[in-house]
Amino acid sequence: MPERGLRLFTIPAHRAFADALVAGLMRGRSPGDLARGLVLLPNNRAVRAVTDAFVRASGGGLILPRLVPLGDPDLGEAIGAALDVADTEEPPPPAVAPYARRMILARLVAEERERAGEPVSSSEAVRLAGELARTLDQLLVEEVPPHKLAELDLAPELTEHWRRALSTFSVVIDRWPGELAKLGAIDAADRRSRLLDQLERRWHAAPPAGFVCAAGVTDAAPAVARLLRCVAAMPQGQVVFADLDLGMPDEEWDALGPHRPDPDTGFIRRSIETHPQFHLKEMLDRMGVARDEVARWRGGGEGPDASAARGRAIANALAPADFTGKWTDLAAADRRLSDVSAAELATPADEAQTIALALRSALEEPGRTAALVTPDRALARRVAVHCSRWGIEIEDTAGRPLSLNASGTLLLALAEAAAQRFSPLPLLALLKHPLVRGGKDRLPWLDGVRALDRALRGPRPPAGLHGIGTVLKGYAATFWEEVRTLLDPLAAIFDAGPQPLAGLVATLRETAVDLCGDPLWSGPAGRAAAEFVADLESEAPAGPPRVDPAELPTLMRTLLDEIAVRQQRDWHPRIAIYGLIEARLQSADLMILGGLNEGVWPGRPSPDPWLAPRIRATLGLPGLERRIGIAAHDFAQGLGAPQVLVTRARRDASSPALASRLWLRLQAMAGDRFERDHVLEQQARLIDAASVPMPADRPAPSPVAKLRPRAISVTEVDRLKADPYSFYARRVLRLSPLDPVDADPTAAWRGTAVHAILEAWWKEDACAPDALRPRALAMLEQAEVHPLLRALWQPRLREAIDWIAGQVTTMAGEGRKVLAAEGRGEIEIAGVKLSGRYDRIDLLPDGKLAVIDYKTGKPPSAAAVREGFSLQLGLLGLIAERGGFDDVRGVAGAFEYWSLAKRRDAFGFIESPVDPEGKRDRVVTDRFTAVAAHNFAEVAGLWLTGNEPFTAKLVPEYAPYADYDQLMRRDEWYGRDR
Repeated sequence: MPERGLRLFTIPAHRAFADALVAGLMRGRSPGDLARGLVLLPNNRAVRAVTDAFVRASGGGLILPRLVPLGDPDLGEAIGAALDVADTEEPPPPAVAPYARRMILARLVAEERERAGEPVSSSEAVRLAGELARTLDQLLVEEVPPHKLAELDLAPELTEHWRRALSTFSVVIDRWPGELAKLGAIDAADRRSRLLDQLERRWHAAPPAGFVCAAGVTDAAPAVARLLRCVAAMPQGQVVFADLDLGMPDEEWDALGPHRPDPDTGFIRRSIETHPQFHLKEMLDRMGVARDEVARWRGGGEGPDASAARGRAIANALAPADFTGKWTDLAAADRRLSDVSAAELATPADEAQTIALALRSALEEPGRTAALVTPDRALARRVAVHCSRWGIEIEDTAGRPLSLNASGTLLLALAEAAAQRFSPLPLLALLKHPLVRGGKDRLPWLDGVRALDRALRGPRPPAGLHGIGTVLKGYAATFWEEVRTLLDPLAAIFDAGPQPLAGLVATLRETAVDLCGDPLWSGPAGRAAAEFVADLESEAPAGPPRVDPAELPTLMRTLLDEIAVRQQRDWHPRIAIYGLIEARLQSADLMILGGLNEGVWPGRPSPDPWLAPRIRATLGLPGLERRIGIAAHDFAQGLGAPQVLVTRARRDASSPALASRLWLRLQAMAGDRFERDHVLEQQARLIDAASVPMPADRPAPSPVAKLRPRAISVTEVDRLKADPYSFYARRVLRLSPLDPVDADPTAAWRGTAVHAILEAWWKEDACAPDALRPRALAMLEQAEVHPLLRALWQPRLREAIDWIAGQVTTMAGEGRKVLAAEGRGEIEIAGVKLSGRYDRIDLLPDGKLAVIDYKTGKPPSAAAVREGFSLQLGLLGLIAERGGFDDVRGVAGAFEYWSLAKRRDAFGFIESPVDPEGKRDRVVTDRFTAVAAHNFAEVAGLWLTGNEPFTAKLVPEYAPYADYDQLMRRDEWYGRDR
């Protein structure tokens, strides 16, 4: 085909691209001519946008031209007959399967790292293989021969890290062609380039009978550039660019680069790859055409257009940094951003609320369309949820990662539970998953899971399925047998150590099916999960030969995060949510550009762990910052809608956020013309604003006499006196706080453990001094004891236990002996049954009793005793004196706290709340039981046998516990009445 004048066009940003394109294509063409045409588009979303534009423009029936996405992996099938080269050229080999490629590269990376003495885990090898595949694709797309790596001589300029990475990358690239040859396949990027070149050669020799139009293509790959030049040179060919700035001054255009070396110094100025026009300039350079050969597209569609003045303002705002000084000299018309407003919110939640409100407002006008464009998928999900409360279902065309969909989360939960040997938290998360035992079996299953949940609260049980079974009783134990039968195969293979990945995945799949059945694979997410598992299982043998089962959750999450799932539902026809790629060539009456924070839009360039920036530049690969320029071009396209709202939040989920450079450019250029939509911001704040707050009063329930407890333990007396409401909640309402699942051992747990040790020492060892330490150490070795607690508490416990043994031995020599340990008794007093449990009671040489309470922490203060609190020892002495304890009789003559806490550089000390002579303002020892009895009778007469209301936090100084603070709504009233 002889070369002729090229047909190159551009549609500016302020025009609705798809509608303008369709209007131009339909002008002067009959329906038959239109049906014989071919339109090349960048992606599938662009195909849909152009299809919709044809429907709007036709007003009736129409046979569309063939619309082909150049980014489609099945490019040959998409072009169909136009690429049928069977009669002229051999078709290229098939592309290697994605997971086969990933697994092989992971194996090669692992082998090379092992050979270099820097082994990596299998999950890390899979992650690095993904990064390597992306870098390899860039080499293929840019047509950089791999042998150029061997010609590099940059060692003195690189750090040791980059030299090692380059060495590994080079070896893997050298071995990769041999792996492909064994498969009889080639890389998908290589195959796409070959297909495009075959198509270019065929069209150059024999152009199609119908028209061919390449529209909105931004990929500047050499093969794409050659094809576009071929299309532009056809008699019926056209290439239409999206927002190629024809009005940009030549000085600014030339400054973008790429630049030639300085003839004197050899220095090469750096290209401005972050500019939104750079990739288009590179496309023109590779096509071998100048910008002045491109004309404006003639075609006025019926789509939503903005003014030409907006287009000039956008171009000025995005000028290269060295030319932004012209902003001060711009005429008002060239910086005016009419119908562009901004909303700056405090938090991402406020931003999502504002965007949702703007989308809803757009629907108030019949026929009006609106779209949110954002790279922030969390913001997109929040907006969709906000809109759903108004019954508005919005399509997020970027989809959600499979790892966040139900089928993906089930696979991850199963792998995580097995990797952690079914410890309580991941186990319960798995068993409660909505896909497990769905349908009619769901409710009985949940009953069993709830019983298991209650049984597993507190410190972690022994590891493994068997360990869990040892702590279960009753219905929970019966239900656990059913669960264990399902999980045993997976537990067995995970306990077997490193093994082939295929076997792990197969067992994981079988267990998932046993738990969920067919619903696991239903719907778009289920089908994606099924394909993922099938592909991974079939291609795993090509990967690392052995995988540690503990790495499976991380490995799977890495892969599942890369799979986007798009749901198929009845979406609202007039609003949508787009990612940046999906938004290209889209238009709407209202475009909301959300997430305008640095690091979000534009995003931070993804690092290349294999090739240093200097190496990439030497090889001629695009810089890592190229994506910033493409994101800026997407931003410019979005600003071309008739009405635009740009939004940002002043902070992200964890810290203050910086405004995007794109936001700052608009703000700096437009100045006062960069208008804030204060009305919308205020409406968003008010939509969920509560009415005048009505704080709750301090609760003081007063139940009738028959509902008031007539039995109390000595440990509850302080709670009743200091915080009657907490006593009411526990004893009258019978509400008890649950321990957390998989809880770290608390102070209460440590106290219980110490008491159990000392009880066994008394009952089984007769307080033999040499038997106490072995019992304590044996307790610490139990499987449920957290390793950190064991490491931190063991030295303290060992020293304190030795102190107790020494004290008992010393006292025995002085005529004091242990009379009883860990006993329980009760008496009737003041019309109430008082019960208590003592830790130890000794018989003193004078025949009196010593009541002892063990403390792992600090004992109560004497001040608390004086004020009528912490009288537990006195009440226990009272029960002993009145014969409430079996086999313990006598008068209480000593009251002691044996604390295992540290004092004066040693663990263990004895402290008494009383004194024989009342020194240091303490209660006299002989009067302590009488004081305790009087205090208890007073308390019982008020709240147990009387009608005193159970007031919340009556004496807050002695009510440190907070189990019922939320129930009493403490924060609403505490302090207001003081």
